[in-house]
Amino acid sequence: MMKKLRQSGFVLVLVITVIGVIGAMMFVLCGMSNTILFQSDTAYLEAVERNLVASGLAWAKQNIINETKETFDKTVELDVTDMDIRRSTLAVIIAMPTAEQAAVQIDTSCGRGRCTLSHSDKYHIGL
Repeated sequence: MMKKLRQSGFVLVLVITVIGVIGAMMFVLCGMSNTILFQSDTAYLEAVERNLVASGLAWAKQNIINETKETFDKTVELDVTDMDIRRSTLAVIIAMPTAEQAAVQIDTSCGRGRCTLSHSDKYHIGL
């Protein structure tokens, strides 16, 4: 009579294979989560940048009327600490206005994690 040979190593090979597959899945999921984190940081910074530009335009529109000729064409660094945005700056330069409009240059910078966004553009404000 022949005895059945028992394959005792089969379960061990199966367990090691499952551990390898789980490790590979963890590696892929970690990479995907880092990508999602980077994209969410970028979306947050874009929203912060829009808020800083809107704040700079509102400040410029409010202060164009009150400015004297000596203060035009000079950089004004606005304090944005009350907005609770870390690593952010906002600078406004108001050009000499005409009767109908004024040119305003707004420079912003904001950062989070390893991402930093800078923005510099000129806008025209109707008076």
